Amino acid sequence: MNGSAEGRLLNEETVPLRNGPPTREELLVHYPPKFTWNQLKTFVNSGDLGLLKRDRKLQKRYDEWVVGIVAEYGSVVKYLMNHRLLWGQPDTLSLLTSELKDNRFVEAPNSDGANGSTDTGAPAYFCWETPSKYLSIIQNDWPYSVPSNIEHTLIWTKVPIYHPDLVAPSIKARIDQDGLWGFTGSGSPPPSPSTLPDCLPALTEWGITLEKMVKSRTPTPEEALLIKQAGTEVHRFVKNRWLESEWETAWFVNPPRLQSVPGLAHIHIFARHK
Repeated sequence: MNGSAEGRLLNEETVPLRNGPPTREELLVHYPPKFTWNQLKTFVNSGDLGLLKRDRKLQKRYDEWVVGIVAEYGSVVKYLMNHRLLWGQPDTLSLLTSELKDNRFVEAPNSDGANGSTDTGAPAYFCWETPSKYLSIIQNDWPYSVPSNIEHTLIWTKVPIYHPDLVAPSIKARIDQDGLWGFTGSGSPPPSPSTLPDCLPALTEWGITLEKMVKSRTPTPEEALLIKQAGTEVHRFVKNRWLESEWETAWFVNPPRLQSVPGLAHIHIFARHK
């Protein structure tokens, strides 16, 4: 693929493949996006977050990188906790920079451990008031196959996202299977799950079909309200950080079955600068 960046011609000769996390130029040349923004939102809203994929060649590169990380740090979790995640600090390690400056994330007035604090002073669950020392907001070093103008950000948190105060017992099994998701900054509703068949050709190389999807039945109105309640704090955080006048986002929290790093909670945000 040919392209340009700041007047420099981008192709396979001028952008050689490296090892480790890719640069933006490598993504453009060697791993061009497989999904459009509308397809991406459709996948998020489909009910099966497993549809969201990384380029298969990039996934192979990631798997090879993980072998070295485990050899050096002992595990991916130890790498994240001891090196990659900069709790309460701006992301200075990513090769993929964000247009959103960290001064947008200001500490809320009552960020002293309120909202059901534990003995350690940590809030009971993730919310906008969570003190920044419990958060690490970084760019995804290994982004999914998103359009080049879409930022893939991760919010890692030391406090839980799923909590009994937010997730009613009647929907816990559903949340455990499906996860949570939402959308901000758009004047129109997200794509209907009914349009998913039109988007499935983009997933052909992964062998995805409607029959292979993992999703719950359509929720009742009462269940839909409880699901919305379960995601309220994440939605509020995303709206406050990615101002709707400037950004459109699709966010999701993987269910336990899809979490790449079990035991360490995180949120995915796909953000498009308007």
